[in-house]
Amino acid sequence: MDKRFTDIIQLIKHSRSNAIRAVNAELINLYWNIGKYISNKLIQSEWGDGVVTELAKYIQQSEPEIKGFSDKNIWRMKQFYETYKDFPKLVPVVREISWTHNMLIFSRCKTIEEKEFYLKLVQEENYSKRELDRQISASYFERNMLENSKLSTMLRESKKDTEALFKDSYVFEFLNLSEPYTERELQHGLVRQMKNFILELGKDFVFIGEEYKLLVGNSDFFLDLLFYHRGLQCLVAFELKTDKFKPEHLGQLNFYLEALDRDVKKDNENPSIGVLLCKDKDNEVVEYALSRSLSPTMIAEYTTQLPDKQLLQKKLHDLFDH
Repeated sequence: MDKRFTDIIQLIKHSRSNAIRAVNAELINLYWNIGKYISNKLIQSEWGDGVVTELAKYIQQSEPEIKGFSDKNIWRMKQFYETYKDFPKLVPVVREISWTHNMLIFSRCKTIEEKEFYLKLVQEENYSKRELDRQISASYFERNMLENSKLSTMLRESKKDTEALFKDSYVFEFLNLSEPYTERELQHGLVRQMKNFILELGKDFVFIGEEYKLLVGNSDFFLDLLFYHRGLQCLVAFELKTDKFKPEHLGQLNFYLEALDRDVKKDNENPSIGVLLCKDKDNEVVEYALSRSLSPTMIAEYTTQLPDKQLLQKKLHDLFDH
């Protein structure tokens, strides 16, 4: 590629991206105004329900080249407007994401809190429709609200925003693993499904390698998975366990973190963070194990099945009631 013209290419791409956003904002604005108009007509009893079907037919007959205005879609525009009209702080957000994403959120999410959560998530993470659909199916909102992250004292004190970046539990339903499975099968499955794995972790994670070799003295040690986090600007080590958390697991992870900080970490990077992923954990045992830990570590559990969304919603409802 001729390097003389790369700046022009970037200008074209930037302008094209701005044009797409402008078109999307105008389209959402159109749907909002149509929804508002129809909602007001129905509220004032100037129109009956059957008028929407007549409107859809009229548009199709008089302007056949205009697509996307079936009676079903027009009713969605009304629903879209009525969903957010009383929440002015969300109106600018809905204009920044596509109609497809908007429909997925307001049709699948029950509460305005859940809708707001996914609207902002799409805005921040730039999710595709498939990625958004997966996060809703994996009950990301409910899990986030019920989080009870277990971090070491050092990690809580040194990185104020860490708790928002790491989860207490992870869902790896995309692996399709059959019980029983080994740590090697779990590790290789996550590497094969790296795109889905990073979607579950968060998009600021950059994969460095599996079975990452660490040479200490005359011995070789192999770290299960190594990532770099762009926001935290540090290495993140993942150790995988197919059984319940045991305090001795922490010693192994701390050893790997020390080796990373001494031999791998660059001078401009922050101290490495360790994440121990276990199939199960006793929160009291975790608390005892982490209370005196001087390393930036956290312990999380994972499941290879999609969580029971109704059960999580019930727990969330009970939490709000209390």
